[in-house]
Amino acid sequence: MRTVKLSSKNQLVLPKEAREAMCVKGGDELLVVVKGETAIVMPKPKDYVSALYGKGKGLYPKDYLKKEHRS
Repeated sequence: MRTVKLSSKNQLVLPKEAREAMCVKGGDELLVVVKGETAIVMPKPKDYVSALYGKGKGLYPKDYLKKEHRS
């Protein structure tokens, strides 16, 4: 785990390992999600549909949607 220092202009530099792991380069946009005192930094998806496709798989029991459509 590496630490980074916030500059006087409120900027920070992501370590090379983090940039490579996220496949980002200078000029790319990042999303920052804040949950309480924790901040999560991730690359902004180029296509949200592709990024979210399949993420809900397994959340609902089998045939749930069929029952909902019938009601």
